[in-house]
Amino acid sequence: MRSETIHKRGDERVEAYLVDYDRARREFSWEQARAALSGLSGGTGLNIAFEAVDRHAAGSRASITALRWLDRAGGVQEISYRDLAELTARFANVLGALGVRPGERVFTLLGRVPDLYVAALGALKARCVLSPLFAAFGPEPVAERMRLGEAAVLVTTPALYRRTVAPIRDRLPALRHVLLTGPTETDLSGTGSLAGLLSAASPEFTIGPTDPQDAALLHFTSGTTGRPKGALHVHEAVVAHHVTARFALDLRPDDVFWCTADPGWVTGTSYGIIAPLVIGATMLSDESEFDARRWYRVLAEQRVSVWYTAPTAIRMLMRRGPEEAARHDLSALRLIASVGEPLNPEAVRWGAEVLGRPVHDNWWQTETGAIMIGNFAAAEIRPGSMGRPLPGIDAGLLERGPNGRALVDADGRVRPLEEAAEGELALRAGWPSMFRGYLHDADRYAAAFADGWYLTGDVARRDADGWYWFVGRADDVIKSAGHLVGPFEVESALMAHPAVAEAGVIGTPDPVAGELVKAFVTLRAGVEPTEELRTELLGFGRRALGSVAPREIVFDDALPHTRSGKVMRRLLKARELGLPEGDLSTLEVTR
Repeated sequence: MRSETIHKRGDERVEAYLVDYDRARREFSWEQARAALSGLSGGTGLNIAFEAVDRHAAGSRASITALRWLDRAGGVQEISYRDLAELTARFANVLGALGVRPGERVFTLLGRVPDLYVAALGALKARCVLSPLFAAFGPEPVAERMRLGEAAVLVTTPALYRRTVAPIRDRLPALRHVLLTGPTETDLSGTGSLAGLLSAASPEFTIGPTDPQDAALLHFTSGTTGRPKGALHVHEAVVAHHVTARFALDLRPDDVFWCTADPGWVTGTSYGIIAPLVIGATMLSDESEFDARRWYRVLAEQRVSVWYTAPTAIRMLMRRGPEEAARHDLSALRLIASVGEPLNPEAVRWGAEVLGRPVHDNWWQTETGAIMIGNFAAAEIRPGSMGRPLPGIDAGLLERGPNGRALVDADGRVRPLEEAAEGELALRAGWPSMFRGYLHDADRYAAAFADGWYLTGDVARRDADGWYWFVGRADDVIKSAGHLVGPFEVESALMAHPAVAEAGVIGTPDPVAGELVKAFVTLRAGVEPTEELRTELLGFGRRALGSVAPREIVFDDALPHTRSGKVMRRLLKARELGLPEGDLSTLEVTR
């Protein structure tokens, strides 16, 4: 069985990519994929911003809308590729005038606003390293990431600066410049006006020689301990962004593309900024957060043809029923894709029945930098499966040891499993968007590889036909509404309260968000567990952590511990779900 391979757009019939999957895999090479991009003039290298903006601005797509931005009030702003090239050139010149050098880190703490895209691409033009942060973070997560990343520049709003950055700025010795969006704020010392600096800067900028292996992107994620890890990616990643946008998202230049991911996460950069622009498409950006009625209206009025969203959003739409969808003309939709956590089979079928298109799941990680496994427009969808490896990606399953991770013998060898099997999902190293290191943690980076494989930490199964199915996560990171939440980070913030002696944090199942953050707290001697204190702790956590703070706090004076004294989160989760504490094999853990 195969899905249709020809899509109709108006009177035009468009053949989907990857009609012959097996042939595409046989014939694909990353060398040919690299040759499909322009490269800098004179053979001086490869730069993400040039491929995403300047090559279009210098050609036939100069007047095409690159960014269509919808503000909260309903206004629309359109920025052409030519205009985006000039704005990003101005930002690159601003960095140069401030003495910011290639390789230094430029952080953004912004929502979906035009200044985000200008700063991100302008930083890449200047050959700085871009590091986007989630705007809903509280002061502590921001401080930790900017400290680890040695932020030299931060672009943010006056409100976010006051609430999130000003309280911790004295802990960021490397931070030299804070550029604020919007009207000039005269009461915020130590900051500059982005608008003023941009208006005074030249709209012309020549990108310097850029080695494809030069650092370009720094994305923070959480690992088994919950501590943030800085994954470094290079300019060569743009080759994978281009390829995967075509193969996994079926994206082409005349599409209107909407990626709903927050710009502070890797999806919001790889596919919310870079990939659609490299293709030459029109990128839609909506300043507002989720609202079912608004989202349906945006899909219909903006004639979105390719939509990339999260399972949480799909589930929230499902809860509203089919009536709202029926009020809108969604005929422009050619492909709907989803990422961030497993997509249940019901959501795939619901998309086909209610939205007119099935939802295509795909899989990747912050470390992979781009989509690795997907369901393709021209292929059968097996509801519940995350699909098959993209051309150029060699995926496998490795035999696992007692700790649940891939079994690595004394010689550093692993044991790939053949045919239908279940094991740790692994990828053969070497694709262009593969991360090149964990910042300041060479040992952890080395431990992520064995015998030529990148070890993902995810457990998957493969059916007899080569489709992959997500089973669970080998660690205890919480995935809530598409966001990774490190338990250690939440526990540390709670323990900063004078009433808290210890905390254990887990994710509990939620039909919409996937998991919600729940904290078990042991109070200091003499402190009474009152409802007033519970409310105080919830607010304390919210102020420190923002949207990743716990939604529920339980007082518990008997937290389970390992012999070394660590809180055993797995046992907390077993108790919460009423499972035998020695066997958590029935838990479904989101990736």
